[in-house]
Amino acid sequence: MVADDQALIRGGLRAILLAEPDIEVVGEAADGEGAARVAGIEAADVVLMDIQMPGTDGIEGVRRVAVTRPQAKVLVLTMFDLDEYVLAALQAGASGFLLKTTPPDLLAAAIRACHSGEPVFAPTVIRRLIDTYVRRPPAPAGTPPVLRVLTDREMEVFQAIALGLTNAEIAAKLYMGEATVKSHVTRILAKLGLRDRVHAVLLAYESGLIGR
Repeated sequence: MVADDQALIRGGLRAILLAEPDIEVVGEAADGEGAARVAGIEAADVVLMDIQMPGTDGIEGVRRVAVTRPQAKVLVLTMFDLDEYVLAALQAGASGFLLKTTPPDLLAAAIRACHSGEPVFAPTVIRRLIDTYVRRPPAPAGTPPVLRVLTDREMEVFQAIALGLTNAEIAAKLYMGEATVKSHVTRILAKLGLRDRVHAVLLAYESGLIGR
């Protein structure tokens, strides 16, 4: 579903996505509150969420979608790539962040990737995130306390996720089957209370595991 306060933009996005045989637009909303309500009613799998909307903005909308439709992935689509928007959206539960200048074919590909749980970020957003965490003071040596619930093997998988590796790449790197990797990933996300792999990467940076 599409959430944007401008009807023209919602209509344009709907027209672009209707051309994709495997994507169905199930609803629209003009603010974050409406996005959460429609996402729940229509059982949306992915929500395209604008940030700056009157009334309930996109950041709060992300939080509300997590309540009404926790299975949904929220892909933030905005004109702005400011640090505070990026971090606030991710911390609220967003699974990706794209600019409205993204070409239509890349938008469709991003929706598919987001739906499958892959990290989706505009290049400028990635640079901003890296700069934000690189500027932080070095973290203490050793396993961060928040990650101590993981077994040694799960920690290896978590580190691979944090580096952006796919399940197939993790399987090859750690000499295990893809089904085993998938099971590890599911347990890791459950133990750490994370929505998806995107938030695993974010936790890796916030805990200092990555960027040392």
